[in-house]
Amino acid sequence: MPLDASHKFLTTSTCVWANRTTPRASTGQTPYSLVYGCEAVLPIEAQVPIARNRTFDQNAINLSYDLDALEELREKALRTMAAQKGIVERHFNKKIKAKIFQVGDYVLRHVFQNTQESNAGKLSIKWEGPYIISKVVGNGAYRLTTMEGMEIPRSWNAHHLKRYYF
Repeated sequence: MPLDASHKFLTTSTCVWANRTTPRASTGQTPYSLVYGCEAVLPIEAQVPIARNRTFDQNAINLSYDLDALEELREKALRTMAAQKGIVERHFNKKIKAKIFQVGDYVLRHVFQNTQESNAGKLSIKWEGPYIISKVVGNGAYRLTTMEGMEIPRSWNAHHLKRYYF
């Protein structure tokens, strides 16, 4: 059943509000508090009288104090994000296995869509070769030659090569 325009706005605004008021693991803060320096007022709090609404003047003074601490809060969130990035980086690097080839090793080269035969289907070959590593360019890049000794025009990353065993 399609939503009319008014219901769609309510659903969208509720989702956006929920997204802005949910604390993020990377910063430890809500996006709303990082932008405005205070926590968002719940829609129900705007309708029902609570302590924050009753002491409006005191709340305004507290907000001015919170604005002074806002820069410190943002710096703390930045440090938390940097720490989170380091954790993700260590986790990713733990799983990486470096492919290291020596000059003279036999390898297969990955077949890309532009080098594949035009009528090749899903059962076409995925690796072509064998090729011989002729030069180590650096940082996982290698120059290849065919078995006949013809030089392949560009260097290839180790990610697109796999060892070939006779």
